[in-house]
Amino acid sequence: NRLVSFLKESNIKVRPLYPKKIIIQQVDDFQEKAYELNVTNDTIFIKYGDVSGLKHASTTFLQLVLLNNSAHPSTIRIPAVEVKDWPTFQHRGLLLDCSRHFFKKEVVKKYIDLLALYKMNVLHWHLTEDQAWRIAIDKYPKLESVASKRVELDGTTYEGIYTKEDIREIVEYAGNNRIEVIPEIEMPGHSQAAIAAYPHLSCTGKQVEVANDWGVFKEIYCAGNDSVFTFLEDVLTEVVDLFPSKYIHIGGDEAPKSRWGACTKCQKRIETEGLKDEHELQSYFIQRIQTFLKANGKEIIGWDEILEGGLAKGAVVQSWRGFDGGIAAAKQGNKVIMSPTSHAYLDYDLKAIDLEKIYSFNPIPTELPVDYHSNIIGGECNMWTEHVPDEKTLDSKVFPRMLGMAEALWSGGAKNYEDFRERVQSHYPVMDSFNVKYGEESIPFSYNTFLRNDSMFLTFNASSPLIKIYCRVSERGLGRGTSPFTSPIHVDGTKHIQIQAYKNDEPYGGVKEITLSGHKALYRKVEYKNEYSPWYTAGGDSGLVDGITGSMDFKDGNWQGFWNENPSVVLDFDSIINVEQIELGFYQYINSWIFIPEKVKIKYSKDGRKWKNVKLQSYGLGGNSKKRGQFYIRTNEFFEEKISCRFLKIEIENIGKVPDWHEAAGSDTWIFMDEIIVR
Repeated sequence: NRLVSFLKESNIKVRPLYPKKIIIQQVDDFQEKAYELNVTNDTIFIKYGDVSGLKHASTTFLQLVLLNNSAHPSTIRIPAVEVKDWPTFQHRGLLLDCSRHFFKKEVVKKYIDLLALYKMNVLHWHLTEDQAWRIAIDKYPKLESVASKRVELDGTTYEGIYTKEDIREIVEYAGNNRIEVIPEIEMPGHSQAAIAAYPHLSCTGKQVEVANDWGVFKEIYCAGNDSVFTFLEDVLTEVVDLFPSKYIHIGGDEAPKSRWGACTKCQKRIETEGLKDEHELQSYFIQRIQTFLKANGKEIIGWDEILEGGLAKGAVVQSWRGFDGGIAAAKQGNKVIMSPTSHAYLDYDLKAIDLEKIYSFNPIPTELPVDYHSNIIGGECNMWTEHVPDEKTLDSKVFPRMLGMAEALWSGGAKNYEDFRERVQSHYPVMDSFNVKYGEESIPFSYNTFLRNDSMFLTFNASSPLIKIYCRVSERGLGRGTSPFTSPIHVDGTKHIQIQAYKNDEPYGGVKEITLSGHKALYRKVEYKNEYSPWYTAGGDSGLVDGITGSMDFKDGNWQGFWNENPSVVLDFDSIINVEQIELGFYQYINSWIFIPEKVKIKYSKDGRKWKNVKLQSYGLGGNSKKRGQFYIRTNEFFEEKISCRFLKIEIENIGKVPDWHEAAGSDTWIFMDEIIVR
């Protein structure tokens, strides 16, 4: 259909352009899903074994047309080629979260077109969450009137739901493009929206609101209440009728069990069923749903948490917390879809996962014995939409990175990123024709500081020779009149610097703003009592003394994160110095279990053995543990008296477990800290 539209829009007289022969031949003993395409001066010859193979051949032919012709050519050029091709993995998917933010059916169809163009074959459609229920269910109308809407923090109402007519239209459209749509109906956690509509589904029975913020919430379907299973079976009966896929994804991830632990019904279920604990109760829950779906001709997919308490036989495991869950499931004989946060999460920033990282993805871990390789059926890239409010942002997150996943899952084998990146360049006009507002391939530039004669300098490295960097030391505004960066910038005191990259004379990425501070601890030795997280290193051991302070984005690469630890760091100045002031920065985002410290102590020593407490004029961190949103505190502390020391020790006390008032009560917590400024 896309090819026909292209020809019509181009006003081309098609018949004279046809070669003398078009031969399409089905071959009985042909490899499944494979095809051969030969284009010569007078013949287009396609051989295939099944319908999927024919679809792949026609998609390759469409790509050849789109890649070798302008938007409105007077003559269509098709290169002479010989292609023998087939997919490495059978499951090649994209998860699209339409629960946190709602996308109209036209956007979903656009993504089906793009999946088909790049030979992906699965749309994993995430339809229910704490923040909204997006699928109309006839038997439970409050799922539409209540659960599909939320009152935002600013008082506005955000809503959206797919009617059954919408879903049938989308599923039919996908089927015509050979795309399998797998719906996800989350359980037992991530269910606050449904509970807001029908409070009896929870352990407490109390009225709650549809969640209007992000994170993991403790509201959960009550596993001891049979009416919960009646509700879910009724819902799934209508879901089964809408989706022809052999699979229903039932979630199973991030299910806090504090409600179950305090629920008499759940505890009675544990006793009656002879279960050990709440983990086995979750396994009971999943297996009960699996039995129902199997009786209705469906198999289940669940996130790797469904391994806890005993894996349901026959369940497909989608491994997201690394590869370990997938490895365990494969060794037990279960089929596995790999989508680890390390390679497959498109909501992550380019600093964590860029085009090269996702292209390097191999769903089969090197440590998995070859006997179990066949249990890895493929992979998915996941597009969660907490911070993706519109189509433009969605496009910029997914593209061009999805192309890396598409090739990794189709071709497998050896990787040559430079060759791949060069081929990607020719696809930007194709993405333009699909109205894709794509983002960057990688972070346009990196930056770092260094010392020279006790002075701090800032330097940049472009990620490509095509990129030019413009910067100015300024509070606001960045004009093209500034000169491209050519040499290190000397920084004295505290400076705010803005940087903009350009590629092909166009802005590439947004304006980057960083704050630098010169001080006495720059690049001094730092000793750690506790290890910082490998995911949040701030650049390593010197990350707290490199002059760069963190931004409001805790994933910006300038924050050090400590998980379930009481961090303690010692600064070594090499010689005795005078100190009268210290500035510390801490981040809080309680939705992600990041809390400002409970207490901070500062000590000093001349020999590293005998320590004295620093007397501070004040220290104000408390009273903020319940504050919502993302913020950080920089506490600028003057000592009551100037001290002489070689060593400074900063001891930080974590808040401990997430407090009872929090929706994720009982979970471990994070400490995030950035530059330690000493004057």
